[in-house]
Amino acid sequence: MRSFKLPRTAALAALVAAVPFAGAYAASAGFYTPRTAGLIDQAQSVDQGVTAARQTDKIKPDEARDLHRQAVRISRVAQREAAAGHGSISAAQYQQLVAQLDDVSQSLRNATGSNFLIGNGADAGYYPNG
Repeated sequence: MRSFKLPRTAALAALVAAVPFAGAYAASAGFYTPRTAGLIDQAQSVDQGVTAARQTDKIKPDEARDLHRQAVRISRVAQREAAAGHGSISAAQYQQLVAQLDDVSQSLRNATGSNFLIGNGADAGYYPNG
């Protein structure tokens, strides 16, 4: 019988792809509202992206620490607010946390060079304002 070995990159990609879904189930299966669970899961996914970027040497260790710290803080604030609010957080707090998480995510994309493309797509994003 032949043994099948998964390349290291494929195994990492499979893990990164599967973990957010497992986390989504774990958070939503608890007492969080779907919106709160989604926010916590998004923060965890950004943190996993930071970890993956660091492991592939796409970002420096100090950048990874800073982005990790920010993502974890957002997740903890959401969890603390949800605990105080019987599983939900206020709309204002939710919007603030989502904006902060978007900033962290954008910082990660900028640091790894995978930020959004500029232009209409015809130029493959290489030229500003397409």
